[in-house]
Amino acid sequence: MNRLEPVPLLADRRPAELLVHDEAEPCPYLPGRVARMPLRLPVRALTHDELDARLAAGDRRHGALFYRPSCDGCDACQAIRIDVTEWTHGRSHRRALRRGDSVLDVSIGPPVVDVARVALYDKHRFGRGLARDDARPMDSSSYQRFLVDRFCDAFEIRYHLDGRLVGVAVTDRGADSLSAVYCYYDPEVRDVGIGTYSILKQIDVARERGLRYLYLGLYIEDCEQMVYKARFLPHERRIHGRWRSFARD
Repeated sequence: MNRLEPVPLLADRRPAELLVHDEAEPCPYLPGRVARMPLRLPVRALTHDELDARLAAGDRRHGALFYRPSCDGCDACQAIRIDVTEWTHGRSHRRALRRGDSVLDVSIGPPVVDVARVALYDKHRFGRGLARDDARPMDSSSYQRFLVDRFCDAFEIRYHLDGRLVGVAVTDRGADSLSAVYCYYDPEVRDVGIGTYSILKQIDVARERGLRYLYLGLYIEDCEQMVYKARFLPHERRIHGRWRSFARD
């Protein structure tokens, strides 16, 4: 019988983590590049402060796993965050909020999986061209692992239009921050701008809860699906291990 190799334990983190995957693979963001994104599993649930520390270090979450791009010779992935204490809505942001507030019903609850969410998630990724050519429809167990399973505090913001679910934003909660994990929405609801509206609502939620930061994930200049995040100014980006501020002109 073959013996399984022991899973490495990363004890220099609090709490310690298990390194469950660390291999070079095709980059999911930039065609033709090779990526390395070690996946780590905490040995227990994170406190709010522990989540903040990981976010400040550039970590992102995929289900119960955390990762940080660690690609040789490439630093295209930059963690990006908004200091909500310094943020002011511009004219276009106020229009987006008014438009969304006029037609959407917004509620907050724990992340869950059901038929409506799985169908809407697939409608979003196939309808917006985000799925690979060989991608298959999502199933409930895959959705559970991606957006419901977690080792930190999280909630989802739900957007309904005329009683129909048209958007979901899964968001993590730290002691001093929120982290936008993933937002998906009905691509046929074009006049509302749910993607922009959702970020603005998360800024409002962070303010209401007395938090400082909203993390938006990764900014990648040459990736069409990621570049929009830089339009939210002022913001900070983590470059070469340090957070740099980018002001609104």
